Amino acid sequence: MHCPVCTSKSTRVVDSRLSTDGATVRRRRECERAKCGFRFSTSEEVELLDITVVKRNGRHESYSREKLEDGLKKSLEKRPYTESQIRTIVHDIERDIQKHKGTEITSKDIGDFVMHRLRDFDKVAYIRFASVYYSFEGVDKFADELKKLGVSGKRRK
Repeated sequence: MHCPVCTSKSTRVVDSRLSTDGATVRRRRECERAKCGFRFSTSEEVELLDITVVKRNGRHESYSREKLEDGLKKSLEKRPYTESQIRTIVHDIERDIQKHKGTEITSKDIGDFVMHRLRDFDKVAYIRFASVYYSFEGVDKFADELKKLGVSGKRRK
């Protein structure tokens, strides 16, 4: 790891801590160059490599964390959330993907994992995601999904 101040290649780990969810490791580092001695933190996380997503139309593409994050953020638009919460949801979904085992996973499976996580996190975001994921074509499908959540479609006065 290069020092961000002097770009020296000689740095050492001073302290390592596992995150509460066990998905990342935070390392405190120090530049060993006598004149610098700058301290900085780094973060390590598991990266999903060589996972191929099989789309509904049969097309194959590499797994993309950015696409997952973008989809989550779109469903959470104008909803209260933090970047930390998004990272946690992404880690949880990626853990679900890892448990799936194998080099291929369907976009439907990933969508199911997202639905499961959003249902517990934010019901409005869940409905937004579900409306795209299930391609709601009418109000009846929308109302059915609301019933599953235990929400009536009737307005309160």
